Amino acid sequence: MANLKRLIFWTSFALVAAACIGASYYVRYSAERRGSTEASLARDEALRIQQQVVLFTKRIVPSGRPFSVFLHGLGIDSPTTARLAAAAQPVFDLRHLRAGNELDVGRSVLGDLREVRYSIDADRVLSIAPQGDDFHSEIETIPSHTETVGVGGEIDDSLFQGIVDAGEKPELAMRLAAIFGWDLDFYTDPRPGDTFRVVVEKKTLANGTLVDYGRILAAEYDNAGHAYRAILFRGPTGAPAYYTPEGKSMKKAFLHSPLKFAAPITSHFSLHRFHPILKQYRAHLGIDYGAPTGTPVQTIGDGRVIFAGRKGGDGNLVKVQHSNGYTTYYMHLSRIAVRPGQRVEQGQRIGLVGMTGLATGPHLDFRIELRGQFLNFERLPLPPSDPVARRDWGEFAAARDRALAQMPQLTPNRPALAQNHPPQAPASAQGRP
Repeated sequence: MANLKRLIFWTSFALVAAACIGASYYVRYSAERRGSTEASLARDEALRIQQQVVLFTKRIVPSGRPFSVFLHGLGIDSPTTARLAAAAQPVFDLRHLRAGNELDVGRSVLGDLREVRYSIDADRVLSIAPQGDDFHSEIETIPSHTETVGVGGEIDDSLFQGIVDAGEKPELAMRLAAIFGWDLDFYTDPRPGDTFRVVVEKKTLANGTLVDYGRILAAEYDNAGHAYRAILFRGPTGAPAYYTPEGKSMKKAFLHSPLKFAAPITSHFSLHRFHPILKQYRAHLGIDYGAPTGTPVQTIGDGRVIFAGRKGGDGNLVKVQHSNGYTTYYMHLSRIAVRPGQRVEQGQRIGLVGMTGLATGPHLDFRIELRGQFLNFERLPLPPSDPVARRDWGEFAAARDRALAQMPQLTPNRPALAQNHPPQAPASAQGRP
């Protein structure tokens, strides 16, 4: 009996020991297998990272630096730079890099070159990437969406700040100032409490980032209770132009000044002025604007250059003949940028301020003549451009009504422009078929 018990004990002990040894081997085998699998996965992940992960270094293109020099500064050797430029040439000339645009260099985690990307503009990106033993380039189009939206706000300080406070870019303020620039001086005219409303096309990326503004279809600026309104239509030549809701041109035939930026008037129009060089009283039939040498001079209206050259005491002179019978004179220029017979457009640069001829200092002597008589430009009402043509009135009215219907609401005491009754066609335009 005792022997049977011992046999049963040792048999059970052997079985338990065998089971423990087997479990130990199983755990060890599982751990080794799991470790092998994890090691394989780690190797695969490391390989994927090396092959697929690209780390980009972003830089802004500086002014006046060639593509090769710029890339060399980013650690790309000269032979590779030459191959990149050659690969890009069929689709984009890298000599046209624009200062301020973004250029990105992508490398693997091991430092191998994977891609060079250059933002051509808001819609296009140049991509240069390895392909086999060489590089391949293409221009990618950035997906975007354009929609027409209404934007509005109130002025506390300036139009610039009001636009920013409304969540928009300063560019929109510049666009508005250009539209109303014939009626308002946005340096001096804005008042706290003024309001603006705009119907504008906005181009955005898929993530909602604003890329650019498109056309401004309608705009309103309420200056101390006086509302100025503009509607986009086409001008006589077919080019885009702005008109009041009544069809009058927002654009005047002449700009307020032959200089793009404000300049002090150092001598006014006078029939009896003491000449600082000739030391005698004589008529001064123009306006002198004091400005540094090299300041750009612009023509105040469309026209044709009838004289461009040196003329006695006038120094370097440009004369422009305008279609409405006016002739404008730009005198004492340091440089002339147009030639006789050339057509010029309103705001086009025609020369630079100087002090040639009879001049004691750098300035522009600007004169305006109508049919042989010189006029005082400071007191001259700026003649308007042509209104909407009679034949286009129906199309203009439809475009106006569509745009005004999208004007945003502001406050209850400032009703939306769209609620106003649309103006009727001028008498000359009514009753047509």
